[in-house]
Amino acid sequence: MGFGEIFRIERMRVDPALTQAPRSRWDTEASAFAFPWGHMIPSLEDVSRITGLRVYGRAVSGYTYPCYHSLAERLLDLPVERRSSLVPRVALQESLGLYEAGKNAAESEDEYLQRLSRVSRRELLFATRGDAVHCRFLPLLEDLGEVGGYAWGAAFLAHQFDGLSASERQTSTSGFYPFLQVWAYLHLPSLRRGDLTRPGLVPIARRWDSRRDTRHLVDQLEHLQEAIESYPYLDVVWQPYLGEGDEGQPWLAQAHPYFGRSVWLHALNLVLPLNLFLTQRSLGFRQSVMEFPVRDRFRQPGRSFRGLHDTTDWRERAHEQIENCERKGKAVRSDATTDDAYLQAYALKYGGKVYKSARHQVDVTGEITSLRALLQSAVQDREAAQR
Repeated sequence: MGFGEIFRIERMRVDPALTQAPRSRWDTEASAFAFPWGHMIPSLEDVSRITGLRVYGRAVSGYTYPCYHSLAERLLDLPVERRSSLVPRVALQESLGLYEAGKNAAESEDEYLQRLSRVSRRELLFATRGDAVHCRFLPLLEDLGEVGGYAWGAAFLAHQFDGLSASERQTSTSGFYPFLQVWAYLHLPSLRRGDLTRPGLVPIARRWDSRRDTRHLVDQLEHLQEAIESYPYLDVVWQPYLGEGDEGQPWLAQAHPYFGRSVWLHALNLVLPLNLFLTQRSLGFRQSVMEFPVRDRFRQPGRSFRGLHDTTDWRERAHEQIENCERKGKAVRSDATTDDAYLQAYALKYGGKVYKSARHQVDVTGEITSLRALLQSAVQDREAAQR
């Protein structure tokens, strides 16, 4: 069904500070991080290489309903209130055989940890923050023979974007947390939050462990925010997969045509854009200036799935976006010769957000000038090395 690689990923220690710190820099309109050095966006290639989920195939779209009572009862043998679309998490875990986390009296500590590791691999990719789980994917799972044909990796990325767009007052990020942690390890290594303990394993999430930090979460968050603000720009890794091959990763063969393209992501009622054109540098291009995205009617279909009161055919409601997905979106191009115009426009739009430390005043113009000089120097060094 396309989820096999997820089950091979060992339990990773959650790093709440690392998943929370960048969230204050998430721009919901652009569906991108606004860092001091420019936009960065988790991409379909990140999903494919880090998790092994397939990002190609049919869009995860279809009908959503105001009530899933009969469907949940028939497929899961679970009761759902007639005016609700949620099932209790514990009941669902018991139904799926996942409620095995308690330590048995006869178990040694090692035996318990081994069993807990086996159980905890079976993460819920589209988890919510509360105790209840929404039934909206059930109609797609009714015919298990069709499940493997969906682009679950693209739906997963839409779910991640949705979680990042939630209020900063949230103390956790929903979804499969190892993805964002490993994404940060690869792209922002100078934060030093992960250890590469099993090099060469695939998918890439299997290679990493989270470093233990015994400081209070508030102190960790403050430290990480300052580290991001003062992050050495030349240590940003825009293309972490340049040395990566496809060996042992059969899911990548059909995924490559989806890399490097701006495309709409679908997870039923979540219809969100992957604006990869905002991070042309991640594709080896110079960054051209463009009109930054603004919010549209598909950007905020509703934070709460409880708000889906009507039966909705998302293939009809998001017809143009489904067609865009089926055409694999639009390839990212750039004819820019320098990053200057982009950086100037970026400073005007985001200057007050990306340089926001309360400990010191920042000369935004000076920061951008310094960044431009560093990037230009790096480009010249690279071109000289190539010659």
